[in-house]
Amino acid sequence: MQRRWLILGLIAVLAVSAAATWNLVHTVKKASTPPPVAIGGPFNLVDHNAGPVTDADFRGRYLLVFFGYTYCPDVCPKAMQTIGVALDQLGKDAAKIRPLFISVDPERDTPEVLKSFVKNFHPSLTGLTGSPRQVQAAAKAYRVYYGKVKEDGGAKDEYLMNHSAGLYLMGADGKFITMFSHNTTPEDLAAKIRKYL
Repeated sequence: MQRRWLILGLIAVLAVSAAATWNLVHTVKKASTPPPVAIGGPFNLVDHNAGPVTDADFRGRYLLVFFGYTYCPDVCPKAMQTIGVALDQLGKDAAKIRPLFISVDPERDTPEVLKSFVKNFHPSLTGLTGSPRQVQAAAKAYRVYYGKVKEDGGAKDEYLMNHSAGLYLMGADGKFITMFSHNTTPEDLAAKIRKYL
């Protein structure tokens, strides 16, 4: 009888120990799982008509957000062409979307320069710029990297900008939905956006 109680006691101790180990492992697992990275957020910028703009001004519409600069030799114009063609392919659904081109080169990309740039791609495209601090805050919210690249001996205004080149789709509530590579074709972009509308 004593042996039976001893065995039952041992089983109980092992069960408690196993439960404690399971709890410890799952607590450590939960603690070591990083929270999802937030993309997007509030911004205060200036549009290509020199008017102040915040993220709240676009609530109720999906946003296609691209960070670039007007002096970009290839990636940025190609991305804007892709957006323009994709919006044309979306037809009536394109009215639900506002494409934004946010400059990472506020030193050269004034509202006037942006206005001349965006009109080449799509009538609904809005160009945004601001002070270096405003642009930095917007880029940080979207986890965008950018930096000036200047050749030795070059003129002050002759430089390139290294920058992230993803295209962000944000919901009508301002929350991040998905991201597209700058190599996405207009057809793929239109098809994938349509799934979220």
